[in-house]
Amino acid sequence: MIKGVEIKKLKIIKDSRGYLMEMLRCDEPIFQKFGQVYLTVCNPGVVKGWHYHKKQADFFVVVKGNAKIVLYDNREKSKTKGKVQEILMGEKNPVLLTIPPYVIHGFASEDNEQCYLINCCTHPYDYKTPDEFRIDFKSKDIPYDWGLEEGG
Repeated sequence: MIKGVEIKKLKIIKDSRGYLMEMLRCDEPIFQKFGQVYLTVCNPGVVKGWHYHKKQADFFVVVKGNAKIVLYDNREKSKTKGKVQEILMGEKNPVLLTIPPYVIHGFASEDNEQCYLINCCTHPYDYKTPDEFRIDFKSKDIPYDWGLEEGG
């Protein structure tokens, strides 16, 4: 596991009407601070990535479908520098994934359907000076092959 990455099993409360899934609470140790919440949808056969943030931590939950999240630790002073980590998450594995700043990440639908990912990140998106740094998903600098042709 990459240093600073955390995976928390999510609590699902079911009844005859459906279910409620708690994702992130401000009274648990994994919580850092609130920046914004957004939903991103990924079509099958596409990679969303690579990118990273210098300030922002991400808190991912896949709420519909299933996704493969791939992390690459490129932090100079990290004990896990150079490590790649895959996390399968979504309806088959409901977890909250914490991604620290500077950990490069991307994701793709694991099934042949769209996946819906919610991120409750620590900083709001700054349209004037975005804390988002992109790397081509086929970059040879990252030792991972998505096995897909389309990315962004």
